Amino acid sequence: MPLPLPRPPALLKGLVAIVLAAAFAAQAVAALLPHVPLLLAATTVSLATEGVLYRWQRGVLSLFAKSHADITVRHVLRDLLLVVGLLRLGEQDRETVYAPLVAGLLAFYVLHCAIQAVSVLVRRTRTLPVVTRNIDASALRLSKAPSVLLRRPGHRLLVFGLPATAGLLAAAPGDQPVYAAAGIALSLALALTGLGALLFRLLPGRRPAGEQEVLDWFEAWLAEYRPTVGLYFSGGASSAYQANMWLEPLAKTDGKPVIVLRERFMVQKIAATDIPIVCLPKVSTLMRLEHSTLQVLIHPSNSGKTSQVLRIPTIRHTFVNHGESDKLSSCNPYAKAYDEVWVAGPAARERYALAEVGVEDKDVVETGRPQLDAVRPYAGPPAGAYTTVLYAPTWEGWDGNPGNTSVIAAGENLVRALLADPGVRLLYKPHPLTGSVDPRAGAADLRIRELIRAANRERAGARRPTGGAELARLTEELDRLTTTVFRAGADTVERMRVQSAPEPGRAAAVARATAAWEEAYWASLPEDEHQIITDARPALYSCFNVADLLISDVSSVISDFLASEKPYAVANTSGLPEEAFRTAFPTVAAATVLTPDAAGVPSLLETVRHPEKDDLAEARAALKLRLLGPADPPSQERFDAAVRALCEEAQAHRARVAERLRAELPGQRTEPASDGAGLPTAAPR
Repeated sequence: MPLPLPRPPALLKGLVAIVLAAAFAAQAVAALLPHVPLLLAATTVSLATEGVLYRWQRGVLSLFAKSHADITVRHVLRDLLLVVGLLRLGEQDRETVYAPLVAGLLAFYVLHCAIQAVSVLVRRTRTLPVVTRNIDASALRLSKAPSVLLRRPGHRLLVFGLPATAGLLAAAPGDQPVYAAAGIALSLALALTGLGALLFRLLPGRRPAGEQEVLDWFEAWLAEYRPTVGLYFSGGASSAYQANMWLEPLAKTDGKPVIVLRERFMVQKIAATDIPIVCLPKVSTLMRLEHSTLQVLIHPSNSGKTSQVLRIPTIRHTFVNHGESDKLSSCNPYAKAYDEVWVAGPAARERYALAEVGVEDKDVVETGRPQLDAVRPYAGPPAGAYTTVLYAPTWEGWDGNPGNTSVIAAGENLVRALLADPGVRLLYKPHPLTGSVDPRAGAADLRIRELIRAANRERAGARRPTGGAELARLTEELDRLTTTVFRAGADTVERMRVQSAPEPGRAAAVARATAAWEEAYWASLPEDEHQIITDARPALYSCFNVADLLISDVSSVISDFLASEKPYAVANTSGLPEEAFRTAFPTVAAATVLTPDAAGVPSLLETVRHPEKDDLAEARAALKLRLLGPADPPSQERFDAAVRALCEEAQAHRARVAERLRAELPGQRTEPASDGAGLPTAAPR
């Protein structure tokens, strides 16, 4: 079996590394001969390759660093070879002429090390124990970040050291040391200027607030804002959607909401919201919430850092999940660590009971899915010339179960069958993590995309509707509302400064702009053109609203789609017989089950176009009630009621603890002051 060929990116990285190594080898040969033209050419190629690395091939830099050949080593070697070449160009008194220049070059590298040391100190002063968004933090003396050149040693050495290297190069052809002296002097001046700029930032009045000052400010903010309910989230960059789907329900609750994060990068991953955001990376800082007015924390996911916040006894914790499905992850044993588990409907309650993971039925609360208010109900068969089919498979998961995703075993067959029908417009929206675990899923995803592009090329295509200018205008407006533009090189402190407070009414403006954008987006597309949707916009629920049919896997996507009561199908790639598949996964009860060969697609499309042939409509309505709960009262109202009830329980618990402490230690504890809502204030530390 022939070995697979390297991918083009790997070939390119290897080529760049070989060119750089060859340039250094040629420079060494030229310096020892000496050979001025070769020395000039090799040094120029070496510098140009460094620029390519920092601009387009940053992955190779880490490879060099692991080999102990980082930018400092390479730059010193490059200049050293130039000095060796210059010393070998003549026979008399070379050391006396070039000794001061070598000393100046060494002084430059000493300054480079000093700048690096001071930049570390500056970075530490700008690493605050609390990172915020939508909170006025002007009292913390936040300032712009230092220049990227002063913070990144690689960029700094290339720029500051370039005059010295260029001077040494210019001195070689005519043996003119004055050029080398001028270049080294300029590099020294740049280094001294940079060092001075960094030292200036260490002055007491120029640095941000210190750690204790920030912590005191944070506690003062908690006392003034008085949060009652919060969303707690920790995870990787790609998991931010799990928190974002709960922003609107949280914003609509009574009381004072807050978002609590643990990773600094996550502050920018949270979508546009008016809710105050606090990031508390350290456990010791997180524990300060114990003495705040915060009563309830909502958890949309589990993470390693969740156990840390669960240690706070004054706060009640509830698990809401980021989606409900028949997968094992929807009834994870970790859920028993929470005070309550909030689910959409009776099916999830039964799922926890059957799973026997330690979650007691009394701790399960049915709240519905407030996010699904945006999903429009079924309005009849396709009205236009085309049937819009949304294929939204999930990803492969961590457990290697072949039934997790249909992309590998059935994806191409399903797409071919859909594209074969001239009356179908396909919307393909793969899960963003597709291919992250199993390379076969990623490869199948790419083949599916190419099938769709080829189908679009073969179609004559209707004339693109007008309205592109309006869509561009709405895109610009929505980007303005939802995206904060930072200065190049802005760090966490500078972002805090820029995002100190949202514009009044921004959340409502974002909702209006999003609705207008979605309407303009769908109107701007040719009615017969298939779409590959991988961007954040349009959102999944917007795709639900334009689709006549969903094809997906066993995931929360089908549970959410049931809010529309439109027809849906599930691909069975588990290897189970259909009846066993339906029994194992109750969310499939009202679905058309498709085999991996996609043989049932034509008849499925027939039932969508002719509702009288659809014998699953009543089953979908019943399953919707079972999965998502009743429509009245609305889900948001049930969610609000659950928040209020758990807040009341937290208040009662604090009151009982305070009473018990007074009884156990009479005379040693003062009567706790009330917060105005029957909630005791902070207990002594």
